[in-house]
Amino acid sequence: MLYAIDDLVPQIDPTAFVHPDAVVIGRVTIGARASIWPGAVLRGDRSYISIGSDTSIQDGSVIHCTNELPTIVGERCVVGHLVHLEGCTIEDDSLVGSGSTVLHRAVVRSGGFVAAQALVAPDTEVPSGALALGVPAKIREGAADSGSIASAVEIYIANAARYARGLRRID
Repeated sequence: MLYAIDDLVPQIDPTAFVHPDAVVIGRVTIGARASIWPGAVLRGDRSYISIGSDTSIQDGSVIHCTNELPTIVGERCVVGHLVHLEGCTIEDDSLVGSGSTVLHRAVVRSGGFVAAQALVAPDTEVPSGALALGVPAKIREGAADSGSIASAVEIYIANAARYARGLRRID
């Protein structure tokens, strides 16, 4: 479901896949071949949300921004199931694992990896190639698996193309 709020209107590349049960509101930009899966909510009613090309936002994730802080997710990223992102930056080629939360002014650098269920606190930086895990997240330098990120990106690009071709409601 796509909604404008006041003069804030989503901008979605025609090659992106937005599942009919996802909700996209306001100033949200979604790049080429990106995918937004069922139950995801992207609410750009304050500053803005930007989702890069070839990025997947998986089922049940909530992405919001604040008045001052946009939420930016780069290209070729994987945002797992039930993730909460708010006022943070996820750089290109990164993965945020299922059930994780990344908060205000936190930055996951290119090639960074946030483990499932991690809490990346405000103002935290996850360096390139590092793994953030735990509550609050602790950083393990050099522990990210960039190969698994690239593989997951390709899986979701193919899955989005399959859904765009073959998804049909049957009730």
